[in-house]
Amino acid sequence: MELVVRKNDLLRELQLFQGIVERKNTIPILANVLIEATDGGATLFATDLEVALRSRCEAAVDQPGSLTLPAKKLYEIVKALPDTDVQIGTDGNGVKVVADRFESRMQTLPREDFPTVPDASGDRSVTLPREALRQMISKTHFAITGEDTRFFLNGAKFVVTANSITLVATDGHRLALVEVKHKVGLKQEIGVILPKKTLLELGRLVTDGDGDITFIQGENHLYFDVGGRVLISRMIDGQFPAYERVIPKGNDKHIEFERERLTSAVRRVALLSNERSRAVKFEMAKNRVDVTSSSSEFGEAREQIVVDYSGPAMAISFNAQYVLDFLAVVETDLVSLSLKDEVSQAVMQPVSASGYDYTYVLMPMRI
Repeated sequence: MELVVRKNDLLRELQLFQGIVERKNTIPILANVLIEATDGGATLFATDLEVALRSRCEAAVDQPGSLTLPAKKLYEIVKALPDTDVQIGTDGNGVKVVADRFESRMQTLPREDFPTVPDASGDRSVTLPREALRQMISKTHFAITGEDTRFFLNGAKFVVTANSITLVATDGHRLALVEVKHKVGLKQEIGVILPKKTLLELGRLVTDGDGDITFIQGENHLYFDVGGRVLISRMIDGQFPAYERVIPKGNDKHIEFERERLTSAVRRVALLSNERSRAVKFEMAKNRVDVTSSSSEFGEAREQIVVDYSGPAMAISFNAQYVLDFLAVVETDLVSLSLKDEVSQAVMQPVSASGYDYTYVLMPMRI
């Protein structure tokens, strides 16, 4: 195989594969990227057997063929090269990577050892708006647990109906739900669980560029075509929690905060919170909320925020990081906190958000 490709074109594609390949695995070929050269250019593949990515790169192909190379090491080499053409080819001693006055020879693994990557196929296909999908991923991915033995919680529920798209994630202590109204012309509802890694890689793919995303549900795999790059994921077979029941309906106490003001207060007060629980307390009184923390090791902190509140005095505690995660991704100037009492779920939402409905449910802490 012999091909010549522009350094920046190859680097852009290789960067997208870095989150796919695993540094530590028991199958060496999974650390490699498969490069297939045809007259139409170069196709690149990588997989960890759960998530796979296929992309294309413009290239001048002198000799069609295929080979595999360590994905991370190849990326590091190409990144370090000057902005010029890169030549990749095989000979009897391995694979040559040559550019300008640089020349290297890398070890390869047999093409035959590389797993088969399924083609995008399935009878359930919909077109999704890129910006809406980007918003949904950024506002939910952090609520997915990465350690729960209940494997179905290690992903997010993705629901597409004829008129809406919903993404919801929970770790049992909080729940993040985003719904976007969008007509997709779907006759039968789609409801699947997206693995956390799939969601993170999809979030990277939709960040740059424009154009809608094609989603296909196959028999055992899910496919996202993002501008010609195809992300392939195994489906999680499990029953996601009935998240609708978690969202409280009777929260009758509402407080609005300036998002930046609340973020600063929580961040400062949390510095003296218990390092294990990260708990901060919201103490509500007439026209004010005191954000407080205390720990036997460090001491205590308090900061007052002036708000419009005329309800009864009460106090409720939250994990500070959970609050900050929400505040970091909300783009509105104002956010609301809805409460029922000190022990029931609280709800945080953006005020006057456009284009999506965002609900963030927090379980209170007992301290």
